[in-house]
Amino acid sequence: MATFIQLKDLHKRFGPTVIFDGASALLGGDDKIGVIGRNGAGKTTLLKLLLGEEEPDGGEVVKGPQLRLGYLEQRDPYRLDETVLGFLLRYSGSPEWQCGKTAGRFQLKGDLLQRPIGDLSGGFQTRVKLAAMLLREPNFLLLDEPTNYLDLKTLLLLERFLRDFSGGFLIVSHDREFLKKTCLKTLEIELGDMTLFPGDVESYLADKEEQREQNLRYNKNIEAKRKHLQEFVDRYRVRSSTASRAQSKLRQMAKLESIEVEHPISTARIRIPAVDAKKGVALRCEDLSIGYPGKEVASGIRFEIEHGEHAAVLGDNGEGKTTFLRTIAGDLDSRGGAYRWGHRLRAAYYAQHVYGNLSERQEVISYLQGQAARDVDQQTVLDMAGSFLFQGDDVRQPISHLSGGERARLCLAGLLLARRPVLLLDEPTNHLDFETVEVLAEALRQYAGTILFTCHDRTFVRMVATSIVEVKNAAVTLYPADYETYVYRMEQEMDADDAAEAKAEPAAGPPPRKVTDYHLRKQLRSRIQKVKSRLREAEESIARKERERDAINRHYLENPLDDSPEKPARLRELSRLIEEEEARWIALGEELEELEREMGSEA
Repeated sequence: MATFIQLKDLHKRFGPTVIFDGASALLGGDDKIGVIGRNGAGKTTLLKLLLGEEEPDGGEVVKGPQLRLGYLEQRDPYRLDETVLGFLLRYSGSPEWQCGKTAGRFQLKGDLLQRPIGDLSGGFQTRVKLAAMLLREPNFLLLDEPTNYLDLKTLLLLERFLRDFSGGFLIVSHDREFLKKTCLKTLEIELGDMTLFPGDVESYLADKEEQREQNLRYNKNIEAKRKHLQEFVDRYRVRSSTASRAQSKLRQMAKLESIEVEHPISTARIRIPAVDAKKGVALRCEDLSIGYPGKEVASGIRFEIEHGEHAAVLGDNGEGKTTFLRTIAGDLDSRGGAYRWGHRLRAAYYAQHVYGNLSERQEVISYLQGQAARDVDQQTVLDMAGSFLFQGDDVRQPISHLSGGERARLCLAGLLLARRPVLLLDEPTNHLDFETVEVLAEALRQYAGTILFTCHDRTFVRMVATSIVEVKNAAVTLYPADYETYVYRMEQEMDADDAAEAKAEPAAGPPPRKVTDYHLRKQLRSRIQKVKSRLREAEESIARKERERDAINRHYLENPLDDSPEKPARLRELSRLIEEEEARWIALGEELEELEREMGSEA
């Protein structure tokens, strides 16, 4: 493996803020690296240094002669009136057949190639940029938050592409699930330095915590030895007969060195003010139609959401997820039918761009105080501010000084303080690092109220969702299963699409190469790796559900008089979900055996 990139003793600062202070790393040509770090740590700055858009204050970035960087542009390199195919031809200079073949990897096919890019959803526009990047034939990719605003299908396509990509890449992302599924190494940027770890993000974080605990235990032992020696010295150094021994102990003390343990960067601890648990129907939709003047997005919507349900609203971008949330939030008039909230329920709505309406002169703390429910005390307000990184004097700064991301975090903090029994959240994880995303997810998971939310972050959805509302093909339906089952169903649909594509007539292009045994075995190996990955996912899903089931059973052993109905219902649901996952696991195991037998027969 050739070393494509060397980062040597990098120094970089912006004003008084130190980004890199002697950071170094070696990046190999086929390294698949997930980049993590808190907001402002320097993740995007690293990518700009690699691209040459920024220069280091000290040190150097050395690039190998064979390096061909590919960058998923944040700006839009196309004109909105260009067709997909027209843009790809112009941008890459590649022949039409190659543009069509590369676009097809992201399911940009047929009529989609002739559509103006401005008519496509954000997810499909990202697919266009991915295809354009690949047509320039890079061997090392730089991806800065590539999952932002992606619908689930585009996200799954991107994951599949990255797993099969033969070169290397650096991915900056706050989505731990995405990093876990695509990256084999982890690069953390923290406190001006970089640490490259030969394992995925979960292995790295576990190793980091274990190392920290070992260092703390070592320091504790050193401190105990130092204390013991000091007691000996204090007792005997005044006596002439024992002074030499006391001096010896002092020399021993001087040799005792503790390991410096960095103070861990504070991680949010979000505690949402409690709401009363309720029973019955929270939301009822009766032949509801949604849309805008002159355009109906979906109709005939009929389902009920129970109190305490946490429903993820999922579907391709442009299908109407935000339209549905805006409608039931009362922010958009319905086009027909009706929706009804339960008795005396008031919903709090977090929109993607709600921060645009904030008062510029108001201070952070006064805004949060104004949003908080009357029975929420001052300390809870300050704790919530700190959870979203407004600490110390930050709470006294006017909103006019805040960035767009800071304003979004402020609005989310204010909404959680309102102590409403229903939360409607449209992409709440944007502008949050993955530690804060997961802490927010854990807080919402324990929230007794009702939640309907959209989110592109798979980790967040998996942690929070107890059911799925699917927006697809002008319909909105309740999908009675957990997130893993929903994702598995979508992957099966994509596999079916790929199989149908493989059986279709080959597209126009250069003469096809003769398929050799090598290529057949390469395809089989790829399929085997995909099935193994899904087997691991199924095993992890079963283990999570079994842990939850065992925790509920332990609860009843310790609290035999608990007669609340929620836990028995959850136990029944867990039993059903475990059975479904086990059936999936068995089917995948049989598929793997068949593929491995086929692999053996090709040998």
